Amino acid sequence: MTGGMYKHCPETLSWADKRQRLLQLMDGYAQKDCVIAFSGGVDSSLLVRLACEQAAVHHTTVYAVMIQSELGTAADAKIAASVAGQAGAQFVVLNIHELTVPQIAQNHVDRCYVCKKYLFSRLLAFAREKNIDTVLEGTNADDLKAYRPGIRAIRELGVLSPLVQAQMTKAEVRRLAEEYGISVASRPSAPCLATRFPYNTRLTVEALRKVEQGEQILREMGFTQVRLRIHGTIARIEVLPEQMQQFMAAAPEIVRELKALGYDYVTLDLEGFRSGSMDLHVRHE
Repeated sequence: MTGGMYKHCPETLSWADKRQRLLQLMDGYAQKDCVIAFSGGVDSSLLVRLACEQAAVHHTTVYAVMIQSELGTAADAKIAASVAGQAGAQFVVLNIHELTVPQIAQNHVDRCYVCKKYLFSRLLAFAREKNIDTVLEGTNADDLKAYRPGIRAIRELGVLSPLVQAQMTKAEVRRLAEEYGISVASRPSAPCLATRFPYNTRLTVEALRKVEQGEQILREMGFTQVRLRIHGTIARIEVLPEQMQQFMAAAPEIVRELKALGYDYVTLDLEGFRSGSMDLHVRHE
């Protein structure tokens, strides 16, 4: 395997050029059996769909492999199984307990790097068992602009990133996914639950499940993009700015539900939802 383009490239390609490049890449990769790291999110779902279309032409097999970890949610697995079935991929679940790795459980600032190295090594082992040397994952061009230590691990392991190679941004991934009628085209991003805790806060299964429950409660109340950030016994909630008035109207119920989970203080972050808010004090490499 050879790594994809990880250094961010200037956006010099037109939409049509990017689309065509991605389709050509996926046709090339699907000429042999391939493994795709699959989460059920829009990025990996697009790759699975495009790979399966070309695999049908080349009579090859696409394995959509989900790593079911302690840092993910039960909802992710259910959605992933459905999307893989719609695309026609072979859906595989690898159950991994990454909190047994001290560097991950301690939530060090490089946790994402250690975790990706650990998880993708397992994915590569699965590929070797199937005699497959083409392994893909869904990093997109926008991911290169944020603090993403895990990308370094992916690069070191030689896993391919077709969306980066095609210079596809997140918005463009969603656009193409909608074009193909992929059911999760508008699904909000769902990074691992470890991102809800400050670095150097020990992660436990109990704490992770509480966050999962809390965010599910908020989504069921109609908050479409939400993060429950935990600072000790304080729950700091991020919602979209346009939903803050809705939040305040529901505040008594929200406080009651989250205190029932064990949080002593329930707060609303006035800056609203934003990805990577736990990375404010991390110096980018």
